Amino acid sequence: MASPSQRWGLTLPLPGTTLAASREPVERAEAAGYTDVWSGETNGPDGFTPLTLASQWTKSARLGTGVVGVMQRGRALLAQEAAALADASGGRFVLGIGASSDRIIEGWNGMPFERPRGRVSETIDYLRTVLAGERGEGGFKLETAPASEVPIVVAALRGKMLELAVEKGDGAMTNFLPLSGLPQIAGQLEGAGAPEGFELLCRFFCIPGEREQVEPLARFMFSSYITVPVYEKYFRWLGHGEKIDEMVAAWAAKDRRRAAEAAPWELIEDTFIFGSPEQMKERLRAYVEGGITLPVITPITTPEATGELIEALAP
Repeated sequence: MASPSQRWGLTLPLPGTTLAASREPVERAEAAGYTDVWSGETNGPDGFTPLTLASQWTKSARLGTGVVGVMQRGRALLAQEAAALADASGGRFVLGIGASSDRIIEGWNGMPFERPRGRVSETIDYLRTVLAGERGEGGFKLETAPASEVPIVVAALRGKMLELAVEKGDGAMTNFLPLSGLPQIAGQLEGAGAPEGFELLCRFFCIPGEREQVEPLARFMFSSYITVPVYEKYFRWLGHGEKIDEMVAAWAAKDRRRAAEAAPWELIEDTFIFGSPEQMKERLRAYVEGGITLPVITPITTPEATGELIEALAP
């Protein structure tokens, strides 16, 4: 089992597994010592529905949105969703929020991607008021406020958003983090005055197998993610601009195959979790030793092997 000071999380929904088929692996994860279940929100289910199910499948695991976007939701609706899950889970809910990305907000949802940091900051202020049972700006008040405080975790990749996470949040959640970049993230949080107990979460894509087995999928995932403008800026901020230039140019020219070929393997290897379960756990321990307080495991394998991999990567 994980110690009280070290949490261990599982992503939901699980890749390649329907929500309807996810109960058994989630129950196996909690039995194996996972302390948390965190949803994602890209082009699969929304961030709240999987956790609503998980609230009934688990007994003590903490449930968190990792993360939901604030721009495609009204602020009052977001407060309602958070309050509902806090109620359904018996107070085990953590609200992870972020600005999302220009591709998702502008491209997919047809909404302007403007003032991302400002929007997140204003939303946190609103949520703190409304989730405490008070009347928010515009007159909205929850019919029934959560019985206990709902912690708020902020999706943060770079400087100003990391500072906002420290200023107004209870934790920060990052993603696609090379191990070599962890000191820069941890240093930024320390420099912003992160207090004791401040959480630093990161989602990890865990693909079992050696390079020849994992490389095609890893190259595709890396090139499709890091060419999103917010992630491109993130990797440039980490000092990898020259390494990703060719890949970004190929993606912009709509040459997806060339972009995957140009993805720098040394960065892919530094970002993903590969190998045997023992090798993957060793890599995850290195992140924990570097300051990650909650690794959120995304097991990428066949549906029939998912439960076994979850148990193999248990704390």
